[in-house]
Amino acid sequence: MKAKHRKILTAIFTDPVNGNMEWSKIESLLGAIGCRTIEGAGSSVTFEKNGIRAYFHRPHPAKAALRYRIKAARKYLIKLGETL
Repeated sequence: MKAKHRKILTAIFTDPVNGNMEWSKIESLLGAIGCRTIEGAGSSVTFEKNGIRAYFHRPHPAKAALRYRIKAARKYLIKLGETL
């Protein structure tokens, strides 16, 4: 994992959750750890790794992921065994 991805992972696991993180950074991290991206209809996107899936809706029109999306990404990373 590159240093920039480690920095994003650290930000996701930091409390209180920062609601200003760009969603594209989270997608980049998930791709870096080996998740497959499955595009859905509209803004929906699914990430899959080792048979474990997570479903998200990309934020629009803003680029920032709200706190609930970051918390959901954290739960998914924990399921995958990715922690600090």
